[in-house]
Amino acid sequence: MSDQPSAADEIMDGVYRALRAHGYADVTMQDIADECSKSKSLLHYHYDTKEDLLVAFLDYVITDSEARIRAHADDPPAERLAGFVGWFVFEADAADREAFHIALLELRTQGPFNDRIREQLVRSDRLLRGTVADILESGIEEGTFREVDVEETAALIVATLDGARTRQITLTDGAEGTDGTADLDESGGTDTGTDATGEDDVEDAAGEDDVEDAAGEDDRTDGATGEDGATARGLPEPTYTRRVAEATLQRIVEPLLAEGVELPSLTSDIDVLTRDGEPE
Repeated sequence: MSDQPSAADEIMDGVYRALRAHGYADVTMQDIADECSKSKSLLHYHYDTKEDLLVAFLDYVITDSEARIRAHADDPPAERLAGFVGWFVFEADAADREAFHIALLELRTQGPFNDRIREQLVRSDRLLRGTVADILESGIEEGTFREVDVEETAALIVATLDGARTRQITLTDGAEGTDGTADLDESGGTDTGTDATGEDDVEDAAGEDDVEDAAGEDDRTDGATGEDGATARGLPEPTYTRRVAEATLQRIVEPLLAEGVELPSLTSDIDVLTRDGEPE
């Protein structure tokens, strides 16, 4: 069997690169054709409109995510959950991933107006919450986690991580930029930021106080991932998504662990579900 990607895979990779470069609103069929070395007429042969192609792309991305999640179904539940949390972290050098997720965020805004896009978004949300619920159920059965309401806890974890990711890509100047919250506060844009980015979810579930406690001023000064400590070693300051991920592990996941079960390291699990240069 040939290891060469199929024409469909090449087209979907082209969509990924084009969205990353141009965003949802500005990307054209010609942009996608240029990125996948296919003719625009060939794309239109398979997909009548840009919407048709982008809906197919969402289906492709979600199907790919389902396959990667299944590949780790037999891993220990605590490690699977830490890997899931790490999936939402954008490090300082993740500009390409952030650009892609900005385009996805644009697509998400079409959900209320486009039934086909909303159908894929609902499918994605069910996959994320269902994955966490499945991990929790497996862990409870194996004695890794304490008894909890798995659906409620899964919704809390996904809302926290998704809110943090949205906040980072909308309120920072690129992956290596600074948090723009202070500027928004001074300009009176706090309410808009709160509603649009799920700030309340992040603040309630793993908010500023929790983030500061879990990866806060003291930790960032003295800890291995801390701001001053990282700077002293020439490492980038932890991103907002990493800080919230660490807080999620310490404030939400660790209390779920049964006695004697150790909290997995976020660092060691962060790449479990992430593949460089491919859709997520």
